[in-house]
Amino acid sequence: MNPIKKRKLGHVELSISTMRAMVIDMINKANSGHPGMALDAAPIVYALFHDHLVSDPKHPEWVNRDRFVLSAGHSSALLYSTLHLAGYDLSLDDLKTYRQLGSRTAGHPEFGHAPGIDATSGPLGQGISQAVGMAMAEKAISAQYEDGDKIMSHYTYCLCGDGCLEEGLSQEAISLAGHYELNKLILIYDENGSTLDGPTSDSLSENVKLRFLASNWNVLEVKNGNDAAAISNAIEKAKASTTYPTLIIVHTVIGFGSKFQGDHKTHGEPLGEEDGNYAKSQYGYTRAPWDIAPEVYEDFKNSFAKRGHEAYLAYQKAVEEYRSFHPEAYQQFLDSFEGNLDKYIPAMPEFGASEASRASSGKVLSAFATSIPFTMGGSADVAGSTKTNIKGIEMFTAENPSGRDVHWGIREFAMAGAANGMALHGGVLPYVSCFLIFSDYMKSAIRMACLEHLPVLYLFTHDSIAVGEDGPTHEPIEQLAALRSMPGIDVIRPADAKETYGAYLCAAQYRNGPTALILSRQNLPTLDNSDPEQVKKGAYIVYQPSKKADATLIATGSEVSLAIDASKLLEEKGIYCDVVSMPSWKRFLEQEQSYQNEVLHLPYERRVSIEMLSTFGWRAFARHNIGIDEFGASGPAKDVLKHFGFDKDSIAAKIELLLASK
Repeated sequence: MNPIKKRKLGHVELSISTMRAMVIDMINKANSGHPGMALDAAPIVYALFHDHLVSDPKHPEWVNRDRFVLSAGHSSALLYSTLHLAGYDLSLDDLKTYRQLGSRTAGHPEFGHAPGIDATSGPLGQGISQAVGMAMAEKAISAQYEDGDKIMSHYTYCLCGDGCLEEGLSQEAISLAGHYELNKLILIYDENGSTLDGPTSDSLSENVKLRFLASNWNVLEVKNGNDAAAISNAIEKAKASTTYPTLIIVHTVIGFGSKFQGDHKTHGEPLGEEDGNYAKSQYGYTRAPWDIAPEVYEDFKNSFAKRGHEAYLAYQKAVEEYRSFHPEAYQQFLDSFEGNLDKYIPAMPEFGASEASRASSGKVLSAFATSIPFTMGGSADVAGSTKTNIKGIEMFTAENPSGRDVHWGIREFAMAGAANGMALHGGVLPYVSCFLIFSDYMKSAIRMACLEHLPVLYLFTHDSIAVGEDGPTHEPIEQLAALRSMPGIDVIRPADAKETYGAYLCAAQYRNGPTALILSRQNLPTLDNSDPEQVKKGAYIVYQPSKKADATLIATGSEVSLAIDASKLLEEKGIYCDVVSMPSWKRFLEQEQSYQNEVLHLPYERRVSIEMLSTFGWRAFARHNIGIDEFGASGPAKDVLKHFGFDKDSIAAKIELLLASK
């Protein structure tokens, strides 16, 4: 018999060993999962939950709880086992269905699937950027309200691994956090010296400590990753920081306890029964699978759960007192977390006869940001071009955290990831902006917003080849199709200023996912029959000819006015076309079939789509598609448009030819 089995485990050892045993059993039962980091990081998570994290499992959505993001989401088995032991509504039966279809314990943590999961994670590095956004939201909200620290004051913790820090996104986010002096952000780095393919040394030789110090972070180090007390002491020191965020490097051994501990092969394969039992013997753990000692539940109940519930009750008293002294501010605070926007929606601004939809968006954004005091966002260093430089809104800085204008710098990916974190945190309504072509840098974070059903607003300008001289590197072709293909996002390309206002109304109403507004650089005429309310339906007939239509032209954005001009030219030749503005495919496809038939009333063969971007996807609505299925060209905008046939004469000629062929 292994002599380790004979010793009596103290409560700390027993709880950590139980967490590790549950990880082994969950992954073995599923015959799928990642035991490596989940085993070695158990003392880290234990120290955090037992000694520091403030959250109430009876009220898991309490707004002033500490946030915990498991950036290394492949270690989800450790999170699930901890949440169960800590008293969250996550049963042993839930754990036994780990990684199975329909289970609450998915392969990677999914926000909304089970209480206690503060963020979806798995794509490495995104957890770090989301944690940065959460810390930004906490700092901003606390500063934006009078006596704000009485209603918003908590820490954001994030656990990452080597892979998270190798992703470029992590450095964007790390740089932001240091710049904004997010002192209540604590990142714990499980440094187990291993990646999936081999030791970390195969692909990384940088000095991580110096990297963080250079980015305005405090850095602490724990040499023994099994020393829960040392880890707890490091977290206590990190919480004492009044200026900078803190990195805690914890040196661990991947797959701790396994016969193959320290080997990268333990990263992503179940240990199996034999090695699993061996590992348990190394922990001194003798209980049968799924047989949890009552003392372990008591350990978490008397520490984590007790601390969290007491803090929750104290917060309720503090909030009642705050409401009595600041009733209007408190109501705004409630509205911000509950998404109550109706009473804040501003009237439509005054627009000119012709203006770029990016300029129209700037006017509407200014009205919304002024009227909705919990909006917060900015651009990736292109505010002047995307028209997100709002007068009267102060910049968010380390010295002025009450500001709501965020200068993200040239960090599109971190911008989008942090916006997700802000939305997950609640209390702020995030928006971000850049050129449409650079949505590619953000795509993975946009996808995450869709998965998490987050109401993030993306303002993408410079939406076509009309960018002109900047050429094909800056002229989006496939980006709009890619965004539309993503489940859950509402992509709206308004035809003019009035539709732009309507797009913002849609974004304010859509709370179950992100919204992307696709905006022009060039001026667009304000159309006679455009209607902001009709944007909600996704498509409507914006122009009708003097006689019964022979064809339907379907267009979006700047091409709507072009389609109307082409229709008027064709009418002179006895060809009659009505024009449909279709700002949102998603919204149109959600309408009753009767409405869809009313708008697209002509046969499929008599419909033509017009959009100076990729034609991909347009066959769903029209037999004939006029677009651009190649990269653009550099030159003055009018010349580029003429070159690709996007002038009214060329469009009319193409339509006449298409209809003649029928």
